[in-house]
Amino acid sequence: MTETTHMQTTPPGAAARPRSPEFRLVADALRGLRQDLFHDAFAYVPLPRKRVHGRLTRRLGGRPREYATWTPHMLVAALGAVAMLNGFWGSGSGGGASLLCGLLALVPVLLTLARPVGAFWLSLAATAVTSIVSSSWADWPWLPGSFLAHLVVLTVVAVRTRPRTAAWMWALTAGYGFIVESIHSGGQYNTNLGPMLVLSAISLLAVTVWHIRRDAVQEVTAQQTVTAHERSRRTLLEERTTIARELHDVVAHHMSVVAIQAEAAPYRVENPPPELEKAFATIRENAVAALTELRRVLGVVRAEDYEAPEAPQPTLAELDALLANVREAGLDVEKVVTGAVRELPQGVELSAYRIVQEALSNTLRHAPGASARVEIGYVLGGLGLRIVNGPPPAPNLVKPSPGAGHGITGMRERVSMLSGEMTAGTAEDGGYEVAVFLPVAAASDGEA
Repeated sequence: MTETTHMQTTPPGAAARPRSPEFRLVADALRGLRQDLFHDAFAYVPLPRKRVHGRLTRRLGGRPREYATWTPHMLVAALGAVAMLNGFWGSGSGGGASLLCGLLALVPVLLTLARPVGAFWLSLAATAVTSIVSSSWADWPWLPGSFLAHLVVLTVVAVRTRPRTAAWMWALTAGYGFIVESIHSGGQYNTNLGPMLVLSAISLLAVTVWHIRRDAVQEVTAQQTVTAHERSRRTLLEERTTIARELHDVVAHHMSVVAIQAEAAPYRVENPPPELEKAFATIRENAVAALTELRRVLGVVRAEDYEAPEAPQPTLAELDALLANVREAGLDVEKVVTGAVRELPQGVELSAYRIVQEALSNTLRHAPGASARVEIGYVLGGLGLRIVNGPPPAPNLVKPSPGAGHGITGMRERVSMLSGEMTAGTAEDGGYEVAVFLPVAAASDGEA
């Protein structure tokens, strides 16, 4: 038995034919029209109140500030009332017909506060009904009340939606006007289609420009926020990297000294007991292990081309050389030391030196010509620093250099790593003040 296979082929050019660019353009346009003006046309989208922290409302207080948040709603209601009066007096009818024309001008305007797209369709319908009810044929196809109401509806809906919706509303308004004119082409009336199209185009163009400018400002603000955040984060990481390098050098030095001293200690005592030799051996092993782990963890923050400085890290003992250096740069600075000067942990000494260095650098950069004062207080619980500078002289030929506050960020990081406290801000005389406290644990009796 022979099986016969029947194959159905698609006629050439039926389903596989590519669409032309013009067809796709028209299809996209109709899809946008459906999305903007037909899909959920009467959806409830209430107009939000004005921001409390706006340029005008933030200057008010109490009940006036509360009322000011309803300014957009009151403005739309006032325009609707004006359109209603024009519709009432310009209808040319009396009694109920005039009242109906006024209401048909008012309702679409008020509807923009809750259902903006639906208000546009209602405005077109109200225009047609008003033209039928009214006995005035002075203007066509928009009577005075309908003319103003439709302009207000177009503008408010354009503000509340997007430029593409505004373009579709203008096109449909023009289409409605041309259709009505073609139907009544032989009538004796004054057409106002031209003024409607011109005024609405100007209004919608202004709203579109406002939309574009607002979106551009929001995008720039967002980019600036992201850039500032990334810059601050990068500065923080760089400063932490620098601090980690310095702490690596400081701690590695001390751990190396501990290991060497523990190894050499048994040879300095004649016939040391085995327990002592074992204790020193354990100390040395722990110091070497801690040093290896420290280098493994903190060594990864070193750059590939970073070279450890051969000279020891600066301390407060070298502060006079720093002050002499900034004096040569033109900064009049004095140093005041209170309390009993003593040697502090190397991490505290290094951080204090760097903080003073950065504060004086900021004075040279941001307040050229001003004088500065460095106060160092040795107290029982730690070290106090206060670096203050006065305001720059009024007739100053040297302009201050702008900065992003990275120096302050670095100082705060150093203070935070030592569990200290820091305040920085403008002084009463217009200068700048940095106050820091770095805690130092008190030495025990065995260490004294």
